[in-house]
Amino acid sequence: MIKEENGFTLIEMLIVLAVITLLLILVVPNLADQNENINKNSEETLIKMAENQTQVYYIEKGRKPSSIKQLVEEGYLSTDEIANGQRILIYVDGDPDHIDFIDNEN
Repeated sequence: MIKEENGFTLIEMLIVLAVITLLLILVVPNLADQNENINKNSEETLIKMAENQTQVYYIEKGRKPSSIKQLVEEGYLSTDEIANGQRILIYVDGDPDHIDFIDNEN
C-alpha cells in the first residue's frame, strides 16, 4: 500500500524560511534609508511652502509676517511642524527671508 503525503516536509519548510529571512535581511535596511530620505525631502518641501506663503502674505498685506506662527494662525500654513512633530519651522533671527527648522521642545 502506497502512503499519500499531504503537506510539506521539514526540509521544504526550512528552505522557505531561509528564503524569507534572506529577503528580509536585504529589504529592511533599504527601507530605513528611504525613511531618512523621505524626512529630508519633506523638510525641504515645507520650507519652500513656507517661503511661498510668506510671499503671498506680503503681497496680500503689504508687510511680511512676524513669525511662522502668524502664518499658521492666519491660515496661510496648516502647521509649522514636520510630520512627526519633532521639528518646527522658524524665521532664523526673525528674518522672514531665512526659514529653517529647530527641534521641538515639547
